Amino acid sequence: MARRNSTSTEPPAQDSFLDVVANMVGILIILVMVMGMRAAEAPTQAALNTEPVDDSQLLEVLQTEQSLRVEIMQTADETNRLAEEARRKKKTRDSLSLLKATLEEQIADKTGELDDDARAEFDLRRQLAETEAALEQLKRRREQVDAQPRETVVLQNYPTALSRTVHGEELHFQVRDGRIAYVPLQELVDRLPGELQRVRSAMLRSREYTDTVGPIGGFRMRYTFRRHDAGRPASMQGAVAGSVVRLELAEFLPTSSRIGEPIELALEPDSAFRQRLAKAHPGRATVTLWVYPDSFEPFRSLRELLHQQEFSVAARPLPEGVPISGSPDGTKSAAE
Repeated sequence: MARRNSTSTEPPAQDSFLDVVANMVGILIILVMVMGMRAAEAPTQAALNTEPVDDSQLLEVLQTEQSLRVEIMQTADETNRLAEEARRKKKTRDSLSLLKATLEEQIADKTGELDDDARAEFDLRRQLAETEAALEQLKRRREQVDAQPRETVVLQNYPTALSRTVHGEELHFQVRDGRIAYVPLQELVDRLPGELQRVRSAMLRSREYTDTVGPIGGFRMRYTFRRHDAGRPASMQGAVAGSVVRLELAEFLPTSSRIGEPIELALEPDSAFRQRLAKAHPGRATVTLWVYPDSFEPFRSLRELLHQQEFSVAARPLPEGVPISGSPDGTKSAAE
């Protein structure tokens, strides 16, 4: 449509409105022509390019498409949520790191401000706290110990507290391997004078002589005689004025390692040990026990029994492998 002349008496607004209407009408005409052409071509293309499709298949495809769209939307929402949570945690971590750095800096500044006296006071307070904690722990342990029942300790009190040298009647026993055996010490010693007469001629030829005598009651005595020569003054002729033969050593050797009776049987009323004690005089006789290391515990039971029978007891400990022995220069037993 041709524009009107500007000299027209119609208002300018009416011309603009007519232009818009004309344009819209033209656009509608063009759209109608395009749609008509597509509608004419659609059946032909459908017939050439596609095959008849079942309605159920179309419905299934549509449902699958909708399901995929829902999953895609859900995945997108979950991705957005995780990204938001990651940003929030990163922000929190950054805040904590900043706070930690600030606190460390403040602590370092405060530590640097402390002088030597303040640091010493701080160390003392820390040591005091540790000591108080240890003291409290000891108190608790003491309370636990005090709460436990205490075991009663029985002290054995024997009649004679001080030891004395033995004089007079004395009985000797060997306590070894959990057994006790009577040692016929005096009976074997009483045979020495006869042995001295027997070896007198041999002692003229040798300065020392060793032999055994016995056995008596399961023990032998191994003795050693030594000759001691007395010299003359230098103004007198001759080498020897006289000789003296003395007992140098006597050892009492058991004939068996299982000699005697077990100590638990020896404590019975009819044992050989009790029968031997019955021949002695309680209150005047002394019982000497030669004890080896393996029988210290049974020795206590024997000592208790002997004190009950009013015998004085002398203990002579011996190392393992060392026999009972005596000599003129040895010491006497000390009883209690």
